Amino acid sequence: MANDASTVFDLVILGGGSGGYAAALRAAQLGLDVALIEKDKLGGTCLHRGCIPTKALLHAGELADQAREGAEFGVKSTFEGIDIAGVHKYKDGVISGLYKGLQGLVASRKVTYVTGEGRLSSPTSVDVNGERYTGRHVLLATGSVPKSLPGLTIDGDRIISSDHALVLDRVPKSAIVLGGGVIGVEFASAWKSFGVDVTIVEALPHLVPVEDENSSKLLERAFRKRGINFSLGSRFSGVEYTADGVKVSLENGKTFEAEVLLVAVGRGPVSQGLGYEEAGVAMDRGYVLVDEYMQTNVPTISAVGDLVPTLQLAHVGFAEGILVAERLAGLKPVPIDYDGVPRVTYCHPEVASVGITEAKAKELYGADKVVTLKYNLAGNGKSKILKTAGEIKLVQVRDGAVVGVHMVGDRMGEQVGEAQLIYNWEALPAEVAQLIHAHPTQNEALGEAHLALAGKPLHSHD
Repeated sequence: MANDASTVFDLVILGGGSGGYAAALRAAQLGLDVALIEKDKLGGTCLHRGCIPTKALLHAGELADQAREGAEFGVKSTFEGIDIAGVHKYKDGVISGLYKGLQGLVASRKVTYVTGEGRLSSPTSVDVNGERYTGRHVLLATGSVPKSLPGLTIDGDRIISSDHALVLDRVPKSAIVLGGGVIGVEFASAWKSFGVDVTIVEALPHLVPVEDENSSKLLERAFRKRGINFSLGSRFSGVEYTADGVKVSLENGKTFEAEVLLVAVGRGPVSQGLGYEEAGVAMDRGYVLVDEYMQTNVPTISAVGDLVPTLQLAHVGFAEGILVAERLAGLKPVPIDYDGVPRVTYCHPEVASVGITEAKAKELYGADKVVTLKYNLAGNGKSKILKTAGEIKLVQVRDGAVVGVHMVGDRMGEQVGEAQLIYNWEALPAEVAQLIHAHPTQNEALGEAHLALAGKPLHSHD
């Protein structure tokens, strides 16, 4: 039996990742007494094994590509190879700085921070390190871990997860990436920049299959140009060790050999053995089920982040955590429109989107009610300067608002902020066309696309 930690908190949070710490910071800001429990490091997957380190690797890869391509810009540069220890030092330095800042932020808000592996012991308490922390409300935010497939054992050496890939002490000569979603294409992109011979295996018909099909096809074209190989539309059937690597077999009979196999088939919720079922929390395939306000079927328990079946994005976790904190503080937060959340895949070129795809729009409104426009980045001066190719695609309800913005090209992730406003404020093309965008910028391409959709194109043909 755990000892009572004596204080009854307004909110006890199990998990200090994006959703958990965002809830802690906002709840404390609103005057609630908060306990935050984390078994590993504050910041969770995003900071230590996800968003931040992968983007650091991708930036190192971008610099490697620039070194190779300097002559295209009249710059005499040579690429002499990757110092993987130096890359990790750079990456870990970024993480360390953000980690220290986050620790200081949590301390400054007077959050009671507890290091240890917690377990839900009742609808109002969490046990950790032999102590019981009781709260008027409990927030579950235990996140996710890399998934595998039945019969596929991750050994951490030749068959690895994204966790292993982030600390790999060598640059492999060749790699097979199992999974063409966000994680898979980002690692494939970074590794190709590092000089790895990469092949992606995706069971669905396209890379980044949740994106608009046009974006998928543009990315596939760009990857072919970069020499990134991929096999689409056939499932993985098995893997065996070879003398110096692995051999992967597909259901269609194809086989591929490489030094390592990265298993990037998604992430699954961390919920087993944590007392959720015993407390009566409704679950489905390991996910905790919640309503639009992130409340479970148990009134005193909420859940956020990768633990619930919403978009597995750090910024979604932030928003969900803030929503819970504000609800508990007596405010009236608005439920999240998940279609209105910006989504970015940080490969080269980047894929960014907000809103719904053309296919979804036709399903919702009818094919005759949907208008689309494609603006090629070839007409954008700054994109020309950067030597990036791609496209901005707009999806509009005829005579109505823009309901989808889909972008492919270098740095498109930096343009998705305005796209988010366009979607969430239900902007008409003519309204966006009135806004003057700076020249020359890539952001200007978004403005030009709306000028064209409003019937008054400038640097594009009618």
